[in-house]
Amino acid sequence: MNRNLFLVALSLFIWGIGEGLFIYFQPLYLQEWGADPLMIGKIYSAMGIVLAAAQIPSGYFSDRFGSRSLMISTWVLGTIATWIMAIAWSLPAFVVGVILYGLTGFVVAPMNSYITSVRGNMGVGRAISLCSGFFNLGAVVGPVTGGFIADRFGLKIIYNFAGVLFLISTIIIFLTAKRPEPHHADQISTQPKGILNNYRFLAFLVLTAITMFAIYLPQPLTPNFLQNQQQLSRTTIGLLGAMGSLGNAVAMLVFGNLNAFTGFLVGQIWVLIFALIYIKGNSAAWFGVGYFFMGGYRLCRSMVLAVSRSLVHPGQTGTAFGMIETANSIAVITAPILAGVLYSKEPYSMYTVSGWMIAAVILLNLFILYTIQRKKNNIHESAN
Repeated sequence: MNRNLFLVALSLFIWGIGEGLFIYFQPLYLQEWGADPLMIGKIYSAMGIVLAAAQIPSGYFSDRFGSRSLMISTWVLGTIATWIMAIAWSLPAFVVGVILYGLTGFVVAPMNSYITSVRGNMGVGRAISLCSGFFNLGAVVGPVTGGFIADRFGLKIIYNFAGVLFLISTIIIFLTAKRPEPHHADQISTQPKGILNNYRFLAFLVLTAITMFAIYLPQPLTPNFLQNQQQLSRTTIGLLGAMGSLGNAVAMLVFGNLNAFTGFLVGQIWVLIFALIYIKGNSAAWFGVGYFFMGGYRLCRSMVLAVSRSLVHPGQTGTAFGMIETANSIAVITAPILAGVLYSKEPYSMYTVSGWMIAAVILLNLFILYTIQRKKNNIHESAN
């Protein structure tokens, strides 16, 4: 791992600790402010709308002006947003902080573009999943600490601790190189430019949106389900959140070397296991195992970037990643609304509906993988 990749990974590790302090408790704090499940779903959807609007422009500007400056601006914005949440005096003020923090998701395209450019001898999927794995290792620590603090001093104080950690993480990201050397493999790429005429990439974009909707559906309101339906304490929910972050880290670090499309399928299978456990589970231990398998969601997000990178010209990496993150954001916009409706009627239905949808998209993706492999075999036989 070279210096720049190490600094990004270290910064993400510290950020993961800070985000882990509050992210699993965010729906619970919104509930304390008086938001019902449907309103919480709408707030998350509003965050998704803002995020979706920012993704393609951030990817385009990353290609045009460089990814590092956008990375730094996002780190600064996330720190400011967290301090807004820490000092919020009303639900509207807190929601402003939540939405601004959600906007920091536009860093994904430029950050992964930067990681791709400084990856050294690593493959794209491995470099992205390694940095994401460091983030999630940090996020293992955060929920346990956050739950412990919240049970004793309330949820508000954890945002102050997160803000301090984000300041440290931001200082580290400033230490990365301003102009990384172009990667040799990118300089000899034969992929043509013209992303809007690249029908293979556009088809994969649609597939990504469908898949991410299915696997994201039950996640936003799972903490409410655990507290309201299962009567678990915040400390316990924090421990479960730590299991989720551990699952993210294990998925990234263990499966990061897989073929990108295979890793994409493995991630979906993991989230299907998560949904099945929450349908049948009846103890905190089982719910912890379920949270571990929710790590497949992060693996999917990394692997779709690796797949898309192979379909486009290196000079359009940021734009392609921005479009992929927009597809991901569609899930973040729409899934929480459906989750809120399902939760209000029957909380367990979130997991039942998601389970059936994930099973369907796994079959769809397996069919596409089979079709691609058969075409490759036919081309190989024709060449011989």
